[in-house]
Parts: sequence; structure tokens; C-alpha cells
Amino acid sequence: MGVGSEVRHGDVLWEPPASAWEQTRLGRLLTARGLGSYEEGWRWSVDDLEGFWLSVCDVFSVGWADRPSTVLADRSMPGAVWFPGGTLNYAEHALRRTGDAAALIGVSQTRDRVEVSFDELRGRVGAFAAWLRSQGIGPGDHVVGYLPNVPETVVAFLGCASIGAVWSSCAPEFGVRAVIDRVRQVAPKVLLAVDGYVYGRRTVDRRTEVGEIVAALDSLEVVVSLPYLGDGVSSDDVGGLAVSTWDEVVAAPREPTFVPVAFDHPLYVLFSSGTTGLPKAIVHGHGGITVEHFKALGLQTDITDADRMLWFTTTGWMMWNRMVSALLLGATVVTFDGDPAYPDAGVLWRHVDELGVTILGVGAPLVTRFAREGLTPARELGLASLRQLGCTGSPLPLEGYAWVHEQFGDRVQLISASGGTDVCSGFVGASPLTPVYAGEMSCRCLAVAVAAFDEHGREVIGERGELVVTEPMPSMPVGFVGDDDGARLREAYFSTYPGVWRHGDWLTVTERGTCVISGRSDATLNRGGVRMGSAELTNVVDRLDGITESLVVHLDGGVEDRLVLFVVLDDDTPLDDDLQSRIATVVRQQVSPRHVPDEVHAVSQLPRTISGKVMEVPVKRLLAGAAASEVANPGAMANPESLTEYAELAAGR
Repeated sequence: MGVGSEVRHGDVLWEPPASAWEQTRLGRLLTARGLGSYEEGWRWSVDDLEGFWLSVCDVFSVGWADRPSTVLADRSMPGAVWFPGGTLNYAEHALRRTGDAAALIGVSQTRDRVEVSFDELRGRVGAFAAWLRSQGIGPGDHVVGYLPNVPETVVAFLGCASIGAVWSSCAPEFGVRAVIDRVRQVAPKVLLAVDGYVYGRRTVDRRTEVGEIVAALDSLEVVVSLPYLGDGVSSDDVGGLAVSTWDEVVAAPREPTFVPVAFDHPLYVLFSSGTTGLPKAIVHGHGGITVEHFKALGLQTDITDADRMLWFTTTGWMMWNRMVSALLLGATVVTFDGDPAYPDAGVLWRHVDELGVTILGVGAPLVTRFAREGLTPARELGLASLRQLGCTGSPLPLEGYAWVHEQFGDRVQLISASGGTDVCSGFVGASPLTPVYAGEMSCRCLAVAVAAFDEHGREVIGERGELVVTEPMPSMPVGFVGDDDGARLREAYFSTYPGVWRHGDWLTVTERGTCVISGRSDATLNRGGVRMGSAELTNVVDRLDGITESLVVHLDGGVEDRLVLFVVLDDDTPLDDDLQSRIATVVRQQVSPRHVPDEVHAVSQLPRTISGKVMEVPVKRLLAGAAASEVANPGAMANPESLTEYAELAAGR
């Protein structure tokens, strides 16, 4: 068997210390209300939305410029009205802490380490905001960053937020078409861009791409160049448009001022993955993000001003926005830009050790890679500062739970969570008051009325169903850009169950309140009436010796009914009769006899989005006969070249 086979599904791997009820904000809040368990607290939070969110505002001293008349004036979905009449500013809350302690620490493979204190952060945010005003930028105007995960990006975002301007960002890994498809929707007036970056052994010049992006954006008035790889972007690179340098625009630090805005005033626009079609431009509001992230980070995760958080993310993934919100709690944010496997897979762990990181976040595939490569960072480095390891992006297989437990025992809490760009937060995850069970997410998140619905729209426990949310969340989208009548938003989330949010994941809520995500519901494996999430099959296959990772699709169009499995193999493992027999046996015994793959193909890699998510549906469409150019936007992929071998396999079928 593969790594960590001695850990069984449902084993308790971590339990809250006895002091958790006294030492965490959540424990104290529930105790004050006479609630004796997390499940009781969750039930209160979804049954009494008004009371719960009022408590959040009190616990975290939300600073209203104008106090709202009530908490929830209309609980309809879509269209819930939160905190009507209230005005506030997200950036004001993120910049509360002062002093010379580090607010931001930037580690990068492109340049040396950068540190920014809380006082310096305030001064730079104030300077950038003043520069924006000098350019005529004000509330509602859009500013876009084509920037990596570096401290300057945080400064620029907070500067925009402080004056009520609207932020969006794309990672410089994004191709030109992918960037244009996103940012042209918001008609930005300002673009901030780097000239390039280093990723592992590769040096990537982005000046030509910046020029092409600028040429496609008629709304742009000025470009801000952040010299990162070399001398920066020049006016000649962008067709003669005015260019200011980052050092110029933040040269004169000043105390920031904050424009109070309505609760639903746009804070930033996040974009869906856009692997096919035009990405959804999802508008999030100042108030919704402020209170949701206070809850998610301050209660659900119990982040304090003693914490240092490093989350491996790009600026094109909602985890970047969530990471920045650690500043709401006065924590230090460690930004990382580079290849997490260069010069070896231990690079992130060395940063954790050197910087005293308390919370590390990565995607599930990275944890699996750590396990497969036999990393032992706790033994080699100690990592005494680490208290939580966050994991999101896709379901974490059992061997990932086992590896974390082998490394850290019960001193580090594994937080496996699932949420979405659509709410910029989590639906299910963990808490400081709930145990961690192998293969399961510890709980439903506070004030998120998560349920699993069967095919008849009825809630089920202990059975897999559609992940739905039956009550509004304050961070649900304000809307989509260009969707004035709300038709696209209703179609995206509310067309299956009117008045209920359908997210598109398979969810099982267990009798003890834990949760299992088993893949996208639009990638269902339905053989002979037995419906299965794709992750339920691949998690089993991935634990076989010789297999690194896998992807499965169900071709069920017309008269065709075939399960096709793709496996990435270790270098010395052939796809021979023995391996195919082992795959068939383990699927038959641990998944379902009906789900034994009809075809197994060895591939060099799985296609992924830039944020690391495996792209099942585009592969299914390829095998059904669609052209590669139709199924995915290469600029939105981490490895667009990967589709070539799937297209060749499709052509040969």
C-alpha cells in the first residue's frame, strides 16, 4: 500500500486542548451564550443569523461610520439585504494595528526578502491612495494588478479600498487572453504590472504581455510599473501610455484616510476559473468581506496578532484575498512568490522555520506531493512555531491526513476546508473546538447553512448529495459585472433549487457533523444508477504504489457509457497488466464493481487551472469530440501543453 496506509478513515488525528473553550474567541463566545458544543454553536449561528452576526460585529468591534438600522432586512436569495444604512471601510479595519512589528514579510525567488512594518504599511497605503486621487481615481473606479504575491500588491489593494476604488488582480502567470477576458469586463483606469519574474529555474519576461494587455484595454489612463525582474515596464512597452513607477507613487508616506462606503459597495472583483467561456466577474462588497473574514479567520481559525500566516497562493486565487484579511486580526502576512518545489519540495517548510510561521496553507496536491516524496520537515527542522496546516483547493486524500499526522502528531491542527471564489470564504472546514477525523472536514462553518440535498431536493445526512446553502451569507456576491438584471447570477447558483444556493460539489454530512467533499457534481460518475463523485474513485487509485495522481471521467453521451481513467505514474512504473489488475481490484473492492474503469491511460500530467484545480470537465469534453481550443483557455491553465496528449488520445479512440 501507499504512504500512510495504517491511518483509517474516521480515525481521530487531533483533538482540541482542554483549554480551547477558555482560550479561543469562539469558545468564550459560545460559553457566554450557554452553548456547550460546536454543533450547538453552529445551529445557533444559522437559526439566528441576526443575533450571530451582531455578535461578530461586537466581538471584533466593527467600526461603523454610520450605524445600520438592522442586521438583515431581507433574507431572500438572491437579494438578501445586509446591514442597511451602515457604512464602513475594509481597509480601515485591516490597518488598525500600528507599530514597528512586521505586517508583511515577502519571500521570493526573484529578489531578496522584504519586510514592511505596520507603521510602514499605513504610510505606503496612504501614499498610494493619495497618488490615486491625484490621478482622478475615486469611489467605484477600477484598478487592476498584474502582479505576483508580493507586499506591494497588498499595499496597492488596501490603497484602492481606502478610497472606495475597486480592486482586481491577475497573476503574471496568466496568459494575455486570460487576463484580457477578465479585466476588460471591469474597464480599469489604472493597471499595475511587473516586468517579469523568476519561477524556479525559469526567468519569465512579461513586458511584451503587458503591452498586449494595455493595447486591449481602452479604458486605461495610466500604468504603474513595479520593477521586479529588471528595470520595469516603460512607456515604450505600452504604446506610449503614461507610466509611473512604484517607488514614485509611494515615495511620500502619509497617514491614510478612509472613505466610508455602503455595506455592499464593491471592494474587489474576483474571477471564476474561466477554463471555458468568459470568466464570471464576481463583485464582493466591503461589508460582506469584512464581517465574513472576521468570522472565518477570527472565530473559525482563531487567528490573533501573535500569528504569522503563509499561504501558498497566487493573486488570481481567492485564497490571496483571504490571506490578506489576516491583517484584520493584526497578524503578520508572509507572501511567497515562486516555485514551491524549487530547489526542492522543502522550500516552504524552511520559510516556516526561519520566519516563525504559525499558520501554513497549501493546496491538497502539494500535501500529497510531500507525502509521496517522503518529506520529513518536522524531524529535520522542528517547526516549533507551526500550529495549523491549512489545505484547500480540492479534497485531501487519506494519505495526506496520514502524512500530516505522521509529521506532527497532535500538536498541529490540520484544517481541510472547502469553499469558493463565489463567497470568498469556506462552506465547510474546521474550528478550534472540533476534532480532526482522517478523511473528513471537521465541521460546517459558522453561519453557513450548509446541507446535502438528494435528487428530490431533500436534506440528507450520511448520504452524498448536492452541496447547498439554504440561508444567505453576507459575503455572497453583490452581483456579477455586466449582469444588471441578475439573470446570470440566478442561473449560476439558484436555477436548480429556487431560493437555495447550489454550489456544484458533492457533499456528505455525517451523523457527527463532519463533512466529506467528493468532487464536482458536474463530473458525476453514474454507472447503472450508482452515482459517485470522481474524488471517491481517484482517492482510492492514488494510494496504489506507482501512481502519483489520477483523473477519471464518465463518457455518458448518447449510447456511450464508459469510464476512462488517466494515471500519472512514477518514473519506474509501467502501465502493465499487473497495475491494471490492481486498479480494477481496488476500485471493485473499495468503490463499486460498477465503477471499474473501462479504459486506463498513462499520461505525463493532469491538466490544472493556475490555482491548481484538476480540470475534469474539459477532458470529458475533449473525449466527447470537442476541439482543445473549445474546452479551455490556455491562459487560464497552469500547464496548457498538457491537453495535447488528451487530444491525441481522443483522436485515436
